[in-house]
Amino acid sequence: MSTAEVTRNKETFGRFQAAVNTCDAQLISKTIDELIAADATIRTPLPSDATGAEKLKQVWTVLLAAFPDLQLDVQDLIGEDDKVVARIVVTGTHRGEYMGLAPTGKHIAYDEIFIFRFADGRVTETWGVVDVLSQMKQLGVVPA
Repeated sequence: MSTAEVTRNKETFGRFQAAVNTCDAQLISKTIDELIAADATIRTPLPSDATGAEKLKQVWTVLLAAFPDLQLDVQDLIGEDDKVVARIVVTGTHRGEYMGLAPTGKHIAYDEIFIFRFADGRVTETWGVVDVLSQMKQLGVVPA
């Protein structure tokens, strides 16, 4: 894969991050439609029957309902071949139901790592590792 394609893939990831950081559900949905293949394989275990881009839209609907000020702060962005890897610090304030937990009003910050695989300029596969234990500790579900 050429350096130009790797750069383009990293820029595409940046567009996704920028859309998410607006916290505008309609813009995020539109951006997912533009950047994520409809049949993309989402390899993060999520409680959903949806697939592809629709599954990703559901994830962001749930996250924004729980954390309406959610922000992704990319610490590292690495591109090689057809993949982009992002190490991210996520912040937000717990203002809505999340994983069965009523809103706490607590501000949280946790780490995640995502890998996006690209083909023809679109995301076709994702893997994600989210520090849910840190989330649960900060929300008071698990002792610190």
